[in-house]
Parts: sequence; C-alpha cells; structure tokens
Amino acid sequence: MGFADFLSDAGLKMLNSWLTTRSYIVGYGPSQADVASFKGLKEQPDPAKYPSAHRWYKHISSYESDFSSLPGDPSKAYTTYGPEKNEATLNSKDAPSTADAKEEDDDDLFGSDDDEEEDAEAVRIREENLAAYKKKKEGKTKPAAKSLVTLDVKPWDDETDMKELESTMRNIEIDGLTWGASKLVPLAFGIKKLQVNLVVEDEKVSIDDLQAQIEADEDHVQSTDVAAMQKL
Repeated sequence: MGFADFLSDAGLKMLNSWLTTRSYIVGYGPSQADVASFKGLKEQPDPAKYPSAHRWYKHISSYESDFSSLPGDPSKAYTTYGPEKNEATLNSKDAPSTADAKEEDDDDLFGSDDDEEEDAEAVRIREENLAAYKKKKEGKTKPAAKSLVTLDVKPWDDETDMKELESTMRNIEIDGLTWGASKLVPLAFGIKKLQVNLVVEDEKVSIDDLQAQIEADEDHVQSTDVAAMQKL
C-alpha cells in the first residue's frame, strides 16, 4: 500500500505514474502529503525519465517557504500516500497479461465522456483553490522597513532659544516620521546642540529632505548632521 521507496527506480516510476493525471499527491491543492513526498526525494526527478514527477517537484518547490502552514498531518510518512495497490509490481505474476491490458485499452476507446467531465470539474476546483491560496498569500503585508536616526541640530550661538528651536522642529509632520527623546549636548563656548532621536519609515521619509526642513528655520538652526542610524 502507498508509495515505494523514492530512492529506487520503482518508487520514482510509481510517483511519476501517480502524478501523470494529478497536480498534487492528494486533493486539489498543496498539502502536507506533498511536503512529505517532496522531502522523501533526495534530488529533483530526472525530467527525461520522470516528466510528471519533475513537473510536480518544481511546482511544489515554489511553496517551500510555506510548507509548515500547508494543511494536513505533517507526521505522516510519504509511504502512506499514493496508490492503494503497488503499481510498481515486482512479481510478474501479479502484472496483467498483455492480452488483458489490450482488452482494457480497447474498452477505453468506447468509454463515456464522464471521465472527461470529471477531469474538467477537477481542474476547475483546483484552479479555484489555487486562486484562493494566492490571494491569501498576497494579502499578507510585510512590515514597513524602519530606521532609528539620531540627529544633531546645531544653533548659531549660545543666545539661540533652544526651546523655540525644538518646538519649531517638532512641528514638522511627515507621514512615517515619529519624533523621540531629545537632549542638549555641550559643544564649546557655552553653545549646546540639540540631539534628537526619531524613527522613520524608509520608503516614506527622506532624511535629506527632513534635514532641509529643519534647516529652513534659519533664525535658530545653523546646521544638522546625522549622528547615528540603524535599521529596526
């Protein structure tokens, strides 16, 4: 019962045969059955010898980062999936005779269209499931990249009103900018600079533009410098 050892040619033939008419090991979407089978292979199946298994392997590898979130029981071994009867028959007496196989093929020539209708329905369901999965995956928004920046704001002289300087600076509002703590740091000759921390969203806030806005307060600000910056 189930798949044979994927390390053997017989096991790979069985997997390839199973996937000839299927996109997934079970059902109509990726699951833990695919994960177990994928991990059971030591390497990518040879596309020349096992084209269906090769196609499936490449498709499932695109979900590798989501393996842990796929539905199903991750504790099951890949040998619990696959055909109920071992399709890679090692004993020739269990294999159908050439005459029997030919008779079955002849019967298929006069079969109904039910199989084709079922295949079309299976494709429709599979496509719907894939579309729903992709939509869910695309809906997961990544957190915005942010940086912690320390700015040095230098006044003209020791008579500059630092409280007014800081108030004007903090009135600057930009989407993605959050002002943090600040302190006065002695420079020389009684002059103190304002050192302020802030957090910015990298895609929304240009540090150069922010410095230009602060330096636009020419009555109080002589210059600004980035003292430190680190990604959060």
